Amino acid sequence: MIVAGFILLAVGAADLVRQFAPRRWIGYLSVAVILLLLGSVSDALLPMVLAIVAGALWVWCMPTGRPAPLGFWPAVLLAVVSVGAVVGLGARADAGLIGAIWHLRSPFGEVPFDLALLALGAGVFLLESSNLVVRAALDGEHTWLPADPADPADPADPTASASRGTVAAAETPVASETVDGVSDDATEDAVAMSATLPVAAPRDPRSGFKGGRLIGPLERILVLILTLAAAYPILAAMLAAKGIVRFPEISRDGETGARAEYFLVGSLVSWVIALGAAFLVWWAAHS
Repeated sequence: MIVAGFILLAVGAADLVRQFAPRRWIGYLSVAVILLLLGSVSDALLPMVLAIVAGALWVWCMPTGRPAPLGFWPAVLLAVVSVGAVVGLGARADAGLIGAIWHLRSPFGEVPFDLALLALGAGVFLLESSNLVVRAALDGEHTWLPADPADPADPADPTASASRGTVAAAETPVASETVDGVSDDATEDAVAMSATLPVAAPRDPRSGFKGGRLIGPLERILVLILTLAAAYPILAAMLAAKGIVRFPEISRDGETGARAEYFLVGSLVSWVIALGAAFLVWWAAHS
């Protein structure tokens, strides 16, 4: 149990550092120090070392600025290791120095240190690391939210309008004679002015993920809490409400069904991660 807690905490903290820390090396050093302190006071130096190694491998396997080189498999391996550590190893009889002074009560009874660390690691992992897992799943299936077919270029985007004007000007041939009283020099000046307009860079189809960076973690944390609290009707209502809110967007889908596929893949992967984390904590609490 303590091994899974340390690994999930290290991976989740490393991803939070990559996303929010202005100087990553300071964040990584802080995470290593915190893990070292936790491992020292809980007599779990070996799990702590394994967690630091796992966190470093995760950062290499799951980059933030480009598709993951190994795809979805690092997340699968992490899930197997975490489940194996919780189911196979179980709880420790002695939690070291902190175990002698650790007392944490909850509505479900006494919470040992190992279980608290596992719940903390699972919660931290659900914040940013799970976003990377969802992104890797969408990358692997080549599933991205398509542009609105009714408006391929946003008319409210001035750069997009400028790029359309530039393309139109570039495609207009320069007259070799005077046409309707407009001389060759005037035509060339108009083309030159159009060429100075800024050209918009191609839109990243993954730009829709920016809103999900907040919605996704909140949704997964709620799924974790509601599942552990056995509030299944509330959980079902929340998941159904998400589908209702997304229905107008999905209903604009064309024959390809790309929007529905994007919604289903992203939501199902996110829910599976949250339910898996809840299963780990539940199993550890009842084993």
